[in-house]
Amino acid sequence: MKILLHKNFEKQYKKLRPGEKKRFKKQRDLFLQNPHHPLLNNHTLQGLYKGYRSINVGGNLRLIYKVIDPTIAYFVALGTNSELYS
Repeated sequence: MKILLHKNFEKQYKKLRPGEKKRFKKQRDLFLQNPHHPLLNNHTLQGLYKGYRSINVGGNLRLIYKVIDPTIAYFVALGTNSELYS
């Protein structure tokens, strides 16, 4: 699977602490192997993010993405629940 990055995602990623970046990379690699691995808690979203999906990065950190086609995922946002859903 190929990953495309939204500019907001890139800005949010740069603000992460080194440990969070390391956890993100681990989860990203797991996502690339199997997007529906149970450790990712991959699920659909409602409301503002209807049509998007979310995976757990670790702790309270979440990644919001959209499947463009079966081979492309578009990473849109990265942050805590309160940052993303408030």
